[in-house]
Amino acid sequence: MTAIDTAQTGSAPGLPNYDIASRKDVHRLHGGAIGLTGVLLLTVTGAAPITAMLGNVPIVIGNGNGIGAPAAFLFATIVLTIFSVGYAAMARKVSAVGGFYSFISHGLGRELGMAMALGSIVAYSVFEASLAGAFAYFAAAKLAGWGITIAWPYLALIMLVGVTILSYFDVKLSAAILGVALVGEVISLAIFDIGVFSHAHTGAHIDVAALNPLMSFKGFEAPAGAATAGVASIGLFFAFWSWVGFEMAPNYAEESKNPKKIIPLSLYISVISLGIFYVITSWAALSSYPSVADAIVAGQTDAANFFLKPASIFVGDWLNDVMSYLILTSSFACGMAFHNTAARYIYSLGREGILPSALGRTHAVYKAPHIASFAQTAIAAVVVLAFAAVLGKDDPNQAFAGLYGLMALFGTTLILVAQAVVSIAIVFYFRREHPEDHHWFETLVAPIVAFIAQVAVIGMLFANLDFLSAGYSFAKYIPWLTLAILALGIVGAFIMKKAAPAKYDSIGRMIYHGVD
Repeated sequence: MTAIDTAQTGSAPGLPNYDIASRKDVHRLHGGAIGLTGVLLLTVTGAAPITAMLGNVPIVIGNGNGIGAPAAFLFATIVLTIFSVGYAAMARKVSAVGGFYSFISHGLGRELGMAMALGSIVAYSVFEASLAGAFAYFAAAKLAGWGITIAWPYLALIMLVGVTILSYFDVKLSAAILGVALVGEVISLAIFDIGVFSHAHTGAHIDVAALNPLMSFKGFEAPAGAATAGVASIGLFFAFWSWVGFEMAPNYAEESKNPKKIIPLSLYISVISLGIFYVITSWAALSSYPSVADAIVAGQTDAANFFLKPASIFVGDWLNDVMSYLILTSSFACGMAFHNTAARYIYSLGREGILPSALGRTHAVYKAPHIASFAQTAIAAVVVLAFAAVLGKDDPNQAFAGLYGLMALFGTTLILVAQAVVSIAIVFYFRREHPEDHHWFETLVAPIVAFIAQVAVIGMLFANLDFLSAGYSFAKYIPWLTLAILALGIVGAFIMKKAAPAKYDSIGRMIYHGVD
């Protein structure tokens, strides 16, 4: 008999008790540690607004939608808000640190739940490594300006060590640090927006046609000075990519003060607020150039300075300087947010006995999943060192185009698949477990629309792998690696069902305060 079999407090006689709130034999996270603001800081920082804008907007404008770039962000806002309707409904029923893993396990069964558990761990692990690459790239550039040269792998590993140290302590410390970084990003971008729109009479070119949703589905012919025409699907994919991170909110359910209320609310606030902010900022960036053609050419030929040059013109050189530092803090904070989520997935599987039980322990004082956090750091470090070994360590572009670009692409593929699968899981879960709460839009139409949209975005990704790969052959293996990871999870669950049925039964089932 396992601990799961014998722990019966709060459950019917003879049935396993999976309610963490009444269990004394498992390590728990710091319950009630953070409120709505804390959850938002831990998740919105993962979306990294300044990284999303400075990194993605030049591509959406220069290679995707041209004048329709703000419309692409508007369309993504609408779709992800619809996705959040069903996702939030599920979060009200299932409060679990496992997030996607737990939701899918409850809705579609333990086999698919196990597949997405493995997929989620890989996704957020490579996301952290990806952001370590971005941090190394920008740090190397900043140090080079001071006459200092440090190989990028060392800078990436320094970031991983810093993230590990901070994540070792109470989740409230992570929320506070991420909050400082996020506030700095939002303020600087807001100043940029105000600077552009308040100088419309002195060089900005503001066109309301940029907000027409139909423009999000249009590319453009290459203007003079541009190398290629725009492809609408490229712009749309990068627009959707800008939100990756908001979906992490359910992973903090056990540590929030009122998860049934806070987690759904945080999802809506993060998606909609980011959407409004992205639309306005991308419109300001587009408007900061004398014409759309000028913006397209800048997006294709000088993406690194796409925001920085207009910042100097419309606000001042000081904003240019501030943004060059904030892109560093944003990369670090974003990597830290992904680290925390990956560690919680690993912790969840350790607590349920799927992975070694030591990974399911929390710190005696801080209640942080410290062992899972160390394990996550090791995984990210291996990825960083593997890229350094294959690509080399002397050129910072190896860190950016190679490590950052490819691992972000790989992780995004897995997250899009998870969001598509969880949309279907929501429909089945409510029809089977809570028919009295099954709503024609909230738990049926919205999840189905979200599923179709996520599949469409995955199609955009695969259709544009040549563009997204930056010339690296690894990208063509991403679809097959994704399938292999999911298949491994499913096969592992079937093997566990035969060899260790008690562990199989616990897959994705440990929840906080039970399922309503």
